[in-house]
Amino acid sequence: MLLGMRDDEGVGRITLAQVAQLAGVSISTVSKVLNGRQDVAAPTRVKVERVLDDNAYRRTTRAAREAPLIELVFHELESVWALELIRGVEKVAKANGASVVLTESGTRQAPGPEWIEGVLQRSPRGVVLVLSTLPAEVKQRLRSRSIPFVVIDPAGDPDPDVPSVGSANWNGGLAATRHLVQLGHRRIGIITGPQDMLCSLARLDGYRSALSMAGLAADPELVRYGDFHVEGGRERAAELLDLDDPPTAIFAGSDLQALGVLEAARLRDLRVPHDLSVVGYDDVPLAQWSSPALTTVHQPLREMAEGAAQMLLRLRSQEPVATRLELATSLVVRQSTAAPSFERVSDTPSD
Repeated sequence: MLLGMRDDEGVGRITLAQVAQLAGVSISTVSKVLNGRQDVAAPTRVKVERVLDDNAYRRTTRAAREAPLIELVFHELESVWALELIRGVEKVAKANGASVVLTESGTRQAPGPEWIEGVLQRSPRGVVLVLSTLPAEVKQRLRSRSIPFVVIDPAGDPDPDVPSVGSANWNGGLAATRHLVQLGHRRIGIITGPQDMLCSLARLDGYRSALSMAGLAADPELVRYGDFHVEGGRERAAELLDLDDPPTAIFAGSDLQALGVLEAARLRDLRVPHDLSVVGYDDVPLAQWSSPALTTVHQPLREMAEGAAQMLLRLRSQEPVATRLELATSLVVRQSTAAPSFERVSDTPSD
């Protein structure tokens, strides 16, 4: 049964004492839950939060205690594309009178357990997370303090109740591979991302679809899983280039991996694109300054970050908002791709 008292707007409000009575706990325990304190047993926290939710408890002090901050959480800050995401969030934050605080925590799946205590103490306007998802308890604790959150989703499979911004990974893999096929390549390798990330699998599916559309069989020997970093790209490219029948082109699932491919080719005295064509993914600024300039799939990282921050602020204002946004990818052709040279394809059967 819902309990409550009338406020000045005629809206029913349940009191802390009534919450404590319904949950069978003390008022101090209810206060701890409302303030995100760690020293409350999980079953007790769930019980109190259920009573709060069932009675639509209104936290009228949020505006007074929240900081003019948007918190941006990464599992690692080493990737060059992190700077593009920071710039996107910073642009929206500045336009709305807020600052950005950066946090590095956890894994690519979720933030570390220590993070939630810090963010509850900082009480920002909201949180943007460059992660795959959030544990149920973390989501509940953020919601219990009315802190909205949005995931910039690198994996492509957010939980249905998690607001998120992503990009068209399958289309990106299709466009990259189709470009190489149209140039005349028939033996095309791929170094996608980690095998447990759906964005990696989506780019791989796009690659396979492009080959299938061209009537080409996908050779499992030409598929490698990387880690989106330069060294991983170099190591996987070395494996491909040292095959008895190496590829004439490689599609790398990130620009950093593509730089590793360029290095592996250099160490083998292969000229790009004369001896080997290379396509990257992301279109980070350094892609146009590599030697040769990198053909790549443009992932609108800055726009994704801007969209996530804007979604966050609309959620904070309780405005209607679509909670899943997927932005288009596009191919950017530069100097790292060309038709395969006669010498490299002379022994390859034509289709």
